[in-house]
Amino acid sequence: MVIEIRDIVSKSILSEAKGYLDIGFTHSLNPYSGCAFACKYCYVREMPIQKFKQIPWGEWVDIKSNAADIYRKEVIKLRRKNKPIHIFMSSATDPYQPIEREAGITRRILQEMLEYPPDLIQIQTRSPLILKDLDIIAELKDKCEVLVSMTIETDREDMKQLFAPYAPGIKLRLKALRDVHDAGIMTQAAISPVLPFTPDFPKTLEGIADRIWIDTLSIGDGSMGKRSKRLGMPQLFDDHDLTDWYRSDIHVRVETYFRSFYPTEMIHVSKSEAFPLR
Repeated sequence: MVIEIRDIVSKSILSEAKGYLDIGFTHSLNPYSGCAFACKYCYVREMPIQKFKQIPWGEWVDIKSNAADIYRKEVIKLRRKNKPIHIFMSSATDPYQPIEREAGITRRILQEMLEYPPDLIQIQTRSPLILKDLDIIAELKDKCEVLVSMTIETDREDMKQLFAPYAPGIKLRLKALRDVHDAGIMTQAAISPVLPFTPDFPKTLEGIADRIWIDTLSIGDGSMGKRSKRLGMPQLFDDHDLTDWYRSDIHVRVETYFRSFYPTEMIHVSKSEAFPLR
């Protein structure tokens, strides 16, 4: 897949947290616009940033080349006002999509955070590329609260290939989460959205996740399943005889199942329990 990549100058980098994020965060931070992982279920496909774009989702990425400088300026301004800074990185892109290996925008932002740390940051990714910044993240955790959340929707590679063929493999993500956890950094496995998995899925997270967060296409797309329907998810599940996994109560079933393996306090579901550090 050919991806159109542009360098852009961003006017701001910290966006006020709204909707899904406002329970636990004050700001979201997106080092890029667009995402090369192009997951078929991604709710950003239904947001204005893509709806008014002429290029299909997954085929364009804008690099916010001045993101680190803007971050520093905005944090200084917020500190002068004694404002709390609780950051979710990222809400509409992946901070460790492939272009980060060359562009290093996320790394430069984290380097700025060492000098101008937020109060809290959750790094949300599905990429083992995060390991290249493990040194910085380990240092940052001594300056603010840090949670690394790795999206692991399933333990079945065939399901990953069906719903997110351009995303990193499941085994690579599990190894990355283990390495982050072994570095003494708080970790989360984000089963988001729930995709069909094997009975052994909970066991694969043992010893590598401090908490497990469950979300679904019905309760977690920001519009109670409407975006997911417009993206054709019910039909995709039906076409592959997976309809039982698209039930509106699938989060209840998955929560119950995971709690048979882990303490209740480790398992969290959807918006109200997504962001524990605040």
